[in-house]
Amino acid sequence: MHIAFNGWFWDQPNTGSGQYVRRLLHALRRVAPDVQLTLVLPPHNTTPDDLPDDVSLVTTRGGSGDLGKVWFEQRTFPQMAGRVGANLAHVPYWGPPLASPVPLVTSVLDVIPLALPEYSPGMKARLYTSLVAAAAKGSAHTITLSNAAKADIVQHLGLPPESITPTYLAADDVYHPRLGAERDADVRRKYDLPDQFVLYLGGFDRRKNVNQLLLAYTYVAQAEGDNIPLVIAGREPDWGAPLFPDMRRYAEELAISEYVRWLGYVDEADKPALYRLASVFVFPTLYEGFGLMALEAMACGTPVVANDIPVIAEIVGDAAYLVKPDDARAMAGAIIALLLQPSLRDSLVNQGLARATNFSWRKTARQTLTVYENTLK
Repeated sequence: MHIAFNGWFWDQPNTGSGQYVRRLLHALRRVAPDVQLTLVLPPHNTTPDDLPDDVSLVTTRGGSGDLGKVWFEQRTFPQMAGRVGANLAHVPYWGPPLASPVPLVTSVLDVIPLALPEYSPGMKARLYTSLVAAAAKGSAHTITLSNAAKADIVQHLGLPPESITPTYLAADDVYHPRLGAERDADVRRKYDLPDQFVLYLGGFDRRKNVNQLLLAYTYVAQAEGDNIPLVIAGREPDWGAPLFPDMRRYAEELAISEYVRWLGYVDEADKPALYRLASVFVFPTLYEGFGLMALEAMACGTPVVANDIPVIAEIVGDAAYLVKPDDARAMAGAIIALLLQPSLRDSLVNQGLARATNFSWRKTARQTLTVYENTLK
């Protein structure tokens, strides 16, 4: 079996699509060493890093920017998949070609532009969404990240359920309660972290719903704000754009700025320690294809508070404290309970660690390989 991979996001390891293709390719190489893998790279990435052993590389020519991306997806990648003699082409994000000389598998990680139309403003974005939505119907099979995401794909793309297979993601091995913990003290000093803190790590667009967490902290601050601040980590956007309401200003309006620490961008290597050092991790998102950060926190032995939305409930099971979306008072109650009740905290830590062991990239790779085999039957 020879699989050609679209490598557009290979040089973007801090994005979900970039992490997915890297982890999947490494895991496939481990579980299926006899399968031939070819990574087709776009023109802007001719010297890839972190490449698995024995993966063939194809570099290409062409333009850059939005038009260059569409050209690569629609013409260059499928042509190269056929030219290298691949049995199957895999596009590991929602950007399949309308036509392919070999059978096509597409990973649709989420359908945010359709489920949340405000995320595709402007004519250009809507045209691209229409293109990839139409092209997705031509894939021999679609992979997604959860049953909740599968339901969204059925609803918004109209694909038959039997043509979609969920394959869960997993926390990397570095997300562990003990392995690597010798760096925790250095990370604490690097970011000047207190002995106890509540952590949010992630993005700041509207669906991340950070405003609910800030409002919840008005209640937490009354009880524990002086001793246990809210630490917010992640690259900050240009505040005030339609998709990025100004959270710093909102914290000021709520009069909790003195209890909130903004870390900004955090190095990938520091994230496991950041999770381990936190007293509680809060994930107030309203929409995800998977919800990897909740799983990473649990794998590090940190209790999680999150909104009770279908995908998060599917991933965490009963191993996290789930609250009603947009209920800031309930979220505050969950945070305070975990801070003040050691027995509850210990119970969730143990349940989270056990839950996280159900997910592995090896399992993801095996399920993906089964999709390939079934597609080629």
